[in-house]
Amino acid sequence: MTDPRDAAARYRARQDGEPDAENEQAPTQLTAENKHQFVETAIQIAIRRGEFDDLPGAGKPLENLGTHHDPDWWIRRKIETENITGLGPPAILLRTEDRELDANLDRLGRESDVGEVLEDFNRRVIAARRQLMGGPPVVTRTRDVDAEITAWRERRAARIAEAPAETEPPPRRRLFRRRG
Repeated sequence: MTDPRDAAARYRARQDGEPDAENEQAPTQLTAENKHQFVETAIQIAIRRGEFDDLPGAGKPLENLGTHHDPDWWIRRKIETENITGLGPPAILLRTEDRELDANLDRLGRESDVGEVLEDFNRRVIAARRQLMGGPPVVTRTRDVDAEITAWRERRAARIAEAPAETEPPPRRRLFRRRG
C-alpha cells in the first residue's frame, strides 16, 4: 500500500514535468523552479521511506560546539579532524596562533627573539585586517610587546624557581687511560 502523500508528491512532480523518483527519468525541460521541487519531493519521499533513520549521530547534539557562538565551528572541526595545519582563512589561523602564542614564547630563550615573534604576529594581524578578500572577520587583537615580554620574564623566572636545584654533576669519565 502506498502512502497518499507519496502518491500526491509523485503526481505533482509528473504534472510539473519532473522525473519520477522511482523511474529516474529526466523531464524534457528542467528549470530552476522544477529542480527545486524535484529535490524537495525526492527528499520527502526518502524521509517517508525511512532512508535517513539510521544515520550515525541521528538525534544527538553536535559535539564540541562549546558554550559561545563561533560562526566558524564547522571549518575549525574539519581542520582538527583532518589534522590540517597552515591552511585556512587568515582569521582562523591567527585565532589558533593567538591561543598558542604564550606557550610558543615560553620555548624561546632570548628576549630579543620574543620581541621579534610578537612584532611579526602583530604585523600579520594588521595585514589580515586590511584584506578585502572576504571570509570570516579578523577579531584577533594585537599584543602589547612590552607587556608580553614582561609576562614572559615572569613566567621564565617562575619556571626557573620551580626547577629542582642541580646537585654535583656526575664525575667525568676519561676517554683514555694512562699507561704507566
